[in-house]
Amino acid sequence: MSDSALSLLLGLVLAHLVGDFLLQPGSWVAERYRLRGRSPRLYLHAGIHGTLAAGVLAFAGTFDIGRPAMQVDGVVVAIGGLTVAISHALIDLFKASLNPGKLRWFLFDQALHLLVILGLWLTIIATRQPFMLFLDYLTTPSTLALLVTYLVVTRPMAFAIAMVMRRWSAGLDEPNTLVKAGARIGMLERLLVLTLVLHNQITAVGFLITAKTVLRYGDLREAQDRKLTEYVLLGTLLSVASTVILGLAVRSFL
Repeated sequence: MSDSALSLLLGLVLAHLVGDFLLQPGSWVAERYRLRGRSPRLYLHAGIHGTLAAGVLAFAGTFDIGRPAMQVDGVVVAIGGLTVAISHALIDLFKASLNPGKLRWFLFDQALHLLVILGLWLTIIATRQPFMLFLDYLTTPSTLALLVTYLVVTRPMAFAIAMVMRRWSAGLDEPNTLVKAGARIGMLERLLVLTLVLHNQITAVGFLITAKTVLRYGDLREAQDRKLTEYVLLGTLLSVASTVILGLAVRSFL
């Protein structure tokens, strides 16, 4: 597989992650589950995904990096964007009829979106459309893989962990805490852990966990709640372990 083909695939995956987790407010998701097919935000969200995908396809053939210039077929860009937009709307509409709190439906939804992207990519590769490489540094497979990985450990992994922990979180109450602070702390924690793993500083991950434990020790001791202590410990280990495994996998790829 050529670098240009792999860069195109990773670029499409990166566009999906940006559209689904960075450019989709929680209010849009809530409206989709409430109104389903009557939700204007559903179609706006799908249009954003189609625009991002079309942008990646067009951008892939825009830059001439020391190679003979090749033109990108505008029809392919338009059809690719429409394919992503329509399929995304249909998949999200189907998901709106399911239980949004179940991890398996979240993973199933993401798998369907990625299968559409993979199918689009394979079609483009099979028909040998003349797509150019992305910019030398910013669009190499290694760089795009890093961008995808760092994005995965933020909101996507936060959603997955929250769904895993949902069965235990219902019976817990932490007063005097900031709204959604735990999720944001977890994201920053995973970003730090991922960076340390990618730089082969596994020992430093242990110091990071120790520092978090020290900071939480006073709160947990004052609460005197064994369930809360076990919940925090389980959530931390799940977050750190999944990030370490992902980081090691990416290191082997790089």
